[in-house]
Formats: sequence, structure tokens, C-alpha cells
Amino acid sequence: MKKIILGLTIVVSAANVSNAIARDTISIVGSSTVYPFSTVVAERFGKTTDFKSPKVEATGSGGGLKLFCNGLGTQTPDIANASRRIKESEFDQCQANGVKDIIEVKVGFDGIVLANSKQAAPMTLGLKDIYMALAKLVPGPDGKLIENPNKTWKDVNPTLPATKIEVLGPPPTSGTRDAFAELALEGGAREISDIQTLRDMGADQKSEIEAMVAKLGIENAWAAAVASKGESAKGKDVVKIIGRSVREDGAYIEAGENDNLIINKLVANSSAFGIFGFSFLDQNSDMVQGATIDGQQPTFDSISTGEYRVSRALFFYVKKAHIGTVPGIEEFLNAFISKDTIGEDGYLLDRGLIPLGPDAYAEMAGAVRALTPLEL
Repeated sequence: MKKIILGLTIVVSAANVSNAIARDTISIVGSSTVYPFSTVVAERFGKTTDFKSPKVEATGSGGGLKLFCNGLGTQTPDIANASRRIKESEFDQCQANGVKDIIEVKVGFDGIVLANSKQAAPMTLGLKDIYMALAKLVPGPDGKLIENPNKTWKDVNPTLPATKIEVLGPPPTSGTRDAFAELALEGGAREISDIQTLRDMGADQKSEIEAMVAKLGIENAWAAAVASKGESAKGKDVVKIIGRSVREDGAYIEAGENDNLIINKLVANSSAFGIFGFSFLDQNSDMVQGATIDGQQPTFDSISTGEYRVSRALFFYVKKAHIGTVPGIEEFLNAFISKDTIGEDGYLLDRGLIPLGPDAYAEMAGAVRALTPLEL
């Protein structure tokens, strides 16, 4: 019997070793926004080195990080692309599953655009207009927040056309959706004075928060904030809940993670708008145009200076434990952060990437080359 058990142990151990060396191609998942940048680097890496081109899949930032944080081993991805920084909850999930040492790479910046077909008239909007068009709850006649009743852009703002609100955008698993909700929707909500007043209230102003919550009619959001944060709940926790909630009555249409599909739909429907990263606008500028937001067009310069308000950083994350197990990870990492790739004259700039400033680049590259694990 002992011989049989020993034999099984050897077989299982051999299978585990086989699994550990079974994959010789880097596996990358995550953001559809970072996907085209990552794909270009992967293809070039395969052509210019002795390693195979990494396999890159667009699963959305949230979906990619979920797969990434499932654990270690070649059955899990080596790298996760993200069009936002990893959340604390995702980081904690990684730690709980044994993914202890994570290398964070800040690639550059990207703007999020609200675009339509070039066959249609260009649109000029404020963040408040975007909030009033796409948020789930908006101020009613008495100031209380109600289910969004706006059907046309003219309902939102009398200076806008009487065109049906129809916006194609990414699903909740997308980092672009997260960033758009934070920067555009919550940013627009904060331009409503009562909401901004609520956001400024601290945890020591519980009675004032409850009075404003009652005025706005959002007791459920306050209860959710308290359930999540306890006694430390602040006004900004309530504003985060209401400001980032997208309407679900058909005006906002979840169009998946394929941004090229959204562009094709905009070309076919000149009344619709789409939400995606600046790089896709830049690559398809013959077919679509970005809306002007708060006086700024989405351009390379306006995003790099921060004048275009709907912009965010792009990242990818690497499992340090997989370096040396899957061939080429460290080499791919160094190829991606090379000045020739993401520097001020790097080839990814031709694909729409907005580069880091010199100091930020030097700090990031130094930490990555030293394989310094992320600390949150």
C-alpha cells in the first residue's frame, strides 16, 4: 500500500512540475484600452527577441484583475492590463490568494472621449450635461434626486439638440467605465451645489449629512455608505454612490469590451454617441469625432496637461513570482518600459498613448527595473 501511495505522490509531483513548465508564452489579460498598446509591444517583442509573442486578451480591467488575482501558477495570467489603478479590494484578493509581490507599471495617460460620427454635428458639453444625461438619479423640480427622466439632449440643456440620448459604452467590468463614472458622472454631479456641499461633509458632521441626505431624498444611499464604512462614513461616500450610478432605462447601452465595435456602430448610427479611450479616437479620426467637454477638445496636448478633465492613467501589473517560471517576462517588462516604447519619442505615441513626464517616467522605470513590489 505504501508503494502505491508513494507512486501516486511521484506522479502528482511530476504533473505539477510539468504544469509549471508547460507554458512558454506570456499570458496577458485585462483592459481593452491598454490592449492595442500591449498588442503592438507583444508583436514587436516576438519579432525582435528569441521569445514568443505574448498572448494578449481584452477581458476588461476588472475581469482581467480578477483572473490575475486568482492565484499563482501557469494556469493563471502573468500580466493584467488596467485602464485604472488596481483597487484596494483587488489588491487584498491577490494577497489572500498568494499573489504577494505585484509589480505596478504606470504606462502613461489616456483621455476618455464621448464621440459621435463625423457625419453628425459636433457636440459641446459640460460635465454637468453628461451627468444629467447618463446618471441614474438627477435633481427633480424640487431639488430631490429622482430617476433620470431626460429623453433627449435638449431635456438636459436647452442649448443642445433635441436628439434622443443614446450612448454606447463599456460594461461594469471595464476600467474605462469606472474612470468615466468617476471623472465625468461624479464630476458633473459635483457641479450641483447641494451635492458638492454634501461631498465636503466629514464623518464628524453626521447630523448635517443626514439633513442634506433628507433634502436630496437619498436615504438609501446614506444607509449603503454607513453599511460599508460604519462610523467613518462621510458625505463623499454617499456622493460616490449616487454620482457613479449609470441609468438603466436604455439610454446607456452596454456595448461590450470591443471599442472597435462601438466605432462601427457610431458610423452606422449618426445619432448615437460612444465612450472609449482617446487612442481609439486618434486611430479612427476619419470616422468619428470627440465632443468638446468644458471647453476642451480631447487632444494629445489637452490630455497631457490635464486641461481635458476626463483623463486617467493606464497601468499593467506583473506577478513577480512568475518571472523565471514563464520565459521572457522580465525581458518583456523592460521592453515595454523602454524610452523607445513609452518615452517622449516612443513608438506607442503614434498609437495615441500620452507619455509620462520625464521625472515620473524615471521614477516608475527605476522601481520597475528593480522589481519593487507594489504597496497600497
